Amino acid sequence: MAERRRTLLGADRTLFMLSVVPYLLDRGAVAVDEVAEHFDVTPELVRRTIALLPMTGIPGESKAYLDNDLFEIDYDALEEGTVILTRNIVIDEAPRFSAREAAALIAGLKYLSALPENADSDAISVLLAKLARGSSATPAEVGVESGVPDATRALLRSAASAGTRVAFDYRTSRGDAERRIVDPLRLESIDRDWYLRGWDHAREALRTFRLDRMDAVEVLPEPATRTIDDFSLSDELFQGSPDDLEVVIEVPVDGLPLLADYRPEGSEPGSRPGLVRTTLRVAHHHGLKRIVAGYAGIVTVVSPPEARRVVAEWAEAGAEQYAADAESHAG
Repeated sequence: MAERRRTLLGADRTLFMLSVVPYLLDRGAVAVDEVAEHFDVTPELVRRTIALLPMTGIPGESKAYLDNDLFEIDYDALEEGTVILTRNIVIDEAPRFSAREAAALIAGLKYLSALPENADSDAISVLLAKLARGSSATPAEVGVESGVPDATRALLRSAASAGTRVAFDYRTSRGDAERRIVDPLRLESIDRDWYLRGWDHAREALRTFRLDRMDAVEVLPEPATRTIDDFSLSDELFQGSPDDLEVVIEVPVDGLPLLADYRPEGSEPGSRPGLVRTTLRVAHHHGLKRIVAGYAGIVTVVSPPEARRVVAEWAEAGAEQYAADAESHAG
């Protein structure tokens, strides 16, 4: 017995027509039977709907429906059982991404595809193809390299999923190095930096570790005594403490969202229009240096004086080092 297909009436037919156009554009030439199977309708309905498309479109500047304002199909192909749109008015005239915008989106998708959990994601591959095809010009070829080896992330993620401890040599922001034993809970990223949140056995407390400061990472045979179910982890990566330093900074208004992960507290007008001042809580001046370096040209430290002095001296030392290196190469 032949398989029964849905019968569409009224508004459902209109919805089907609106749905079938992007479907056809995404696939090019498609067999009538394939369209019918995809939308669970009869081949006869597909043919009737496609035959109506040349009578639809959008009016042009004259406010009348002229030939170039309507869809067009390949009638010969339709008679042979294939649907081909030869002119698409609505979508072809919609704004498209510029080559630069498409390249930026492609870079982000390639970064996501490089993560171990997305390695086999067909959805990302489809989106990459659509972006490259749908931009106003051909995007530049983009390559994305991660600062942290995939093997390190995969190892830590595997340990967190299996509920086993990990050990690694860790270099703090002060330059101190020591061996840490941690129950891994969650891997997270901010921009290009990756972090591990876990239970530090030496300190008997939750801690956040940067992956690019880890060396000699290994999974231990001992099971973790703490799991993510034992905690209510905040979505905010950086948590404040009573010992934190309060630092007032000045940033452009549109740059403030970039610091959302550092939990800026309040805001007020800055020293000139377009700038705002806000307060950050940092564990130490070394952390403040990292923020300033990460947002160079955006963040200006306003107070306290000690924070301004530390950042200024650090910047001057870096400039002097660059000058010394330049002289040595010149000589």
